[in-house]
Amino acid sequence: MNPMQLDAALAAAREAAQAAAEVIRHYWNRGVEVEIKQDATPVTVADREAERAIRQVLHAALPGAAIYGEEYGLDGARDGLLWLVDPLDGTKSFVRRTPFFSTQIALMDRGELVLGVSSAPVYGETMWARAGGGAWLDGERVRVAATADMAQASISTGNVKTLTGDARWAALGGMIRDSNRIRGYGDFCHYHLLARGGLDLVVESDVNILDVAALAVIVREAGGVFTGLDGAPPTLETCSVLAGTPAIHAQALQRLASPAIG
Repeated sequence: MNPMQLDAALAAAREAAQAAAEVIRHYWNRGVEVEIKQDATPVTVADREAERAIRQVLHAALPGAAIYGEEYGLDGARDGLLWLVDPLDGTKSFVRRTPFFSTQIALMDRGELVLGVSSAPVYGETMWARAGGGAWLDGERVRVAATADMAQASISTGNVKTLTGDARWAALGGMIRDSNRIRGYGDFCHYHLLARGGLDLVVESDVNILDVAALAVIVREAGGVFTGLDGAPPTLETCSVLAGTPAIHAQALQRLASPAIG
């Protein structure tokens, strides 16, 4: 896609995120019943209605593009233009009245992530980016920090349950000991902080590509590096994240590749 096409697609993604935000705010104010899906995760009417609202906008804007959504699956082929949609990432937070949830919308063009929108309507932030266009927070351009020394780094962990049983757990412990501070912001929040210079490394071992596709574009366009824990770029099969400033990401990747050194 050329820059003009990307800008048009980004505008549609932002419009779709706003449509989802209206649904989410409505149910946030009135409360919802919770169902448990076959994978033991919660879902609500807010998730489903928000995804339907998103799909309506995206279909109208790019009728030839496929859509892969958290609640309604894949509509179309995966090998061309593919929207990746999580209408309410953080449903567990949503149902417990904690504002750390968001709408995630990304576009993949023949396997490459080219734009992303991360909208946290109750938390009060929206970030977006498209390839070559920089990363933006509510209209202000943002960049990752220049942190290059692990001793000055702020690290945030999200879902790391699988990592606790991995040899790399000790390597993460070593980074935490050597860092300036450790936090666990989780969900969209630590990626937003990373992209705007508020922290320096995010580690997660248990994610779905729909959770992080938009955030990958945002971090990249903010000057950061976003890979799996193995250093591979994000794909539809991605299930872990190592994201950070270029220097801190490189150091973390080296430590994780040689976990015995801690």
